[in-house]
Amino acid sequence: MRRLTSFPCVSETLVATLDEAPGTTGLLIVSGGNEIRIGAHRGMAELAATVAVAGHPVFRYDRRGIGDSTGKNNGFESTSEDITEAVAAFRREAPQLTRIVAFGNCDAASALILYHASAGIDALVLTNPWTIEAADDLPPAAAIRSRYVEKLKNPRELLRLFTGGVNIRKLVSGLLKVSSRPSQVQASLPARLAAALNVAQVPVTILLAKADNTALAFADHWKAGPFAPARARCEVATCDTDSHSFARPQDKAWLTERVLAALAIP
Repeated sequence: MRRLTSFPCVSETLVATLDEAPGTTGLLIVSGGNEIRIGAHRGMAELAATVAVAGHPVFRYDRRGIGDSTGKNNGFESTSEDITEAVAAFRREAPQLTRIVAFGNCDAASALILYHASAGIDALVLTNPWTIEAADDLPPAAAIRSRYVEKLKNPRELLRLFTGGVNIRKLVSGLLKVSSRPSQVQASLPARLAAALNVAQVPVTILLAKADNTALAFADHWKAGPFAPARARCEVATCDTDSHSFARPQDKAWLTERVLAALAIP
């Protein structure tokens, strides 16, 4: 059974949806970007329904300033209280819970990395975590690099380069960005994500869409030194898709299978 509920968060009211089920392990879905709790292409609502049928209660909510919730949307880095209060509300609504697995895509995944410990979450399933601190209008360096590799394999693209069919200024800008190293600044978002994951005390599953720009940027940082301790403990899997939200039927099936696997771990 699916029902609406709400809970307080820093003098605001957050609206949520609970898909009821008898299981003692529940799934908390944290929405990314400015998406409402239904998710892109109704993806989160569909995932919730499937997981609930499998016996696990699912709790979704709109963070402050999004959808049906009151307050101001100050971005994912301001959502520590939202996540903490959502966990508390989930436990009140489903008092049989002994374990909560949290799922988030994009900047919701990054928010969960940063704030899961203080919220009392027991496991994380993170898709395409957001690591991009853009200073220009170009795609992330990893995405540019991947695109160039594919183009260099195509004789037609090489012909375009030598016959003036390529914007040289844009090409040079892209090459300069590709040659830059991932940010290692202590206060940068990737550095803070690495610091949080390196000391995480809960199981972490990271799921990446192979050709998605956000996933490519994360994968680039993931290979760098600061994430070394986390690499030894986190499970990483890649789906052969360019869909950031795993929108295609085969992508949804792949994602659902891995979410259910994380929920099944004692």
